[in-house]
Amino acid sequence: MTGFDDREKSFEKKFQLDQELAFKVKVRRNKLLGLWAAERLGLTGDAAEKYARAIVERRHHGDNELVAHILQDATEKGITLDSAHVRAELARAATEAKRQLGVPA
Repeated sequence: MTGFDDREKSFEKKFQLDQELAFKVKVRRNKLLGLWAAERLGLTGDAAEKYARAIVERRHHGDNELVAHILQDATEKGITLDSAHVRAELARAATEAKRQLGVPA
């Protein structure tokens, strides 16, 4: 193997690890957001955990869909949440997820 091949494999491995870490951060972020939303929806204990797990397991195609889902759940329960508030919590959850996983901000 040449030095170039070794370097290429090294970059590929780093890319793979970065992708795995980004996935873990997103899953943790979504769980934290789900727990926050569950609290706003009046859910506690196992019901809150179940709601957060459902948020994680649901395949949201992007943050807009995730926020819309939480806003819809709140509306269905007669609870008023605004998009800006949910997005601010999403950003806070992302920061906290990175901290919990030891990822530099």
